Amino acid sequence: MTYLVTGGAGFIGSHVAKHLLERGEAVVILDNFNDYYDPKIKRNNVAKLSKFEKFTVVEGDVRDTDLIDRIFAEHGIKKIAHLAAMANVRASIKQAPLYTDVNVIGTMNLLEASAKHGLDQFVLASTSSVYGATNSLPFVETDTADKPLASYPASKRAAEIFGHTYHNLHDMNVTCLRFFNVYGPAGRPDMMPMKLLHAAQDGSLITMFNGGDIHRDWTYIDDTVDGVIAALETPLGYEVLNLGCGNPISLKDFVEVIEELSGKEINKTSAPTPPSDPPMTYCDNQKARDLLGFKPQTSVQEGLAKTWAWFREFYKIR
Repeated sequence: MTYLVTGGAGFIGSHVAKHLLERGEAVVILDNFNDYYDPKIKRNNVAKLSKFEKFTVVEGDVRDTDLIDRIFAEHGIKKIAHLAAMANVRASIKQAPLYTDVNVIGTMNLLEASAKHGLDQFVLASTSSVYGATNSLPFVETDTADKPLASYPASKRAAEIFGHTYHNLHDMNVTCLRFFNVYGPAGRPDMMPMKLLHAAQDGSLITMFNGGDIHRDWTYIDDTVDGVIAALETPLGYEVLNLGCGNPISLKDFVEVIEELSGKEINKTSAPTPPSDPPMTYCDNQKARDLLGFKPQTSVQEGLAKTWAWFREFYKIR
């Protein structure tokens, strides 16, 4: 059996691929190595995976239907972790056509190939951002999630709905995982944890929305990967599952943890929260616990300590 990990050179994708390879699975990653952030980071992730004998990297795009069909045919793909996407809520505000093309059409292309080639399991990376500015806390999967605040969550909600269509028409197992603020070693440089770690070293100015009085449900990468792997191994028909820690903290408190770890005070300024960003993300993960045995283990304090240790080693900070 061969697993396909789209976006496999990225942050979450490379960690998922590494976990599968370490247990002896054959893994193909598909990634276009775009320049949304420095492609060297993705190349470095792939270089670490290249030591595994059963690893194959394909440089290409989820919008290339001929390429996707060849990957399925040549490698006998039976399970997919579809993690490739145009990400970041605020970056999507003025790029709705691009986010729709990659996140919706790209997902549909993979679902179409999966139906054609008899895929066993399709796991789709979605986002907690689909909930928008809901008053229902914590976020629960029965929420309609029909009022996204920007193009990114709108495209992910559309992808979830397409997943149900293909489940209905082709009896396909599709599990949509709504990720909550994933962070950890080798994290994406455009996300707040890495920005804060860099700011602690170089003194760059960090904008704190609402003075840091916004709350996020930060989920450590290892816990997220455990959830993805469990979803790949658990056929459920069609399901949407929250995958988060379930313990939101304020940005102000999050920054204080990093300041304590680094011994540096971060240079901060306040700004109003943009209309694309909800005031809080808060995961009700009971459904994932029940169906996947999901048990997040890592507190924010522990996760940031591990991330800070990696950051010091990677950037050779004494």
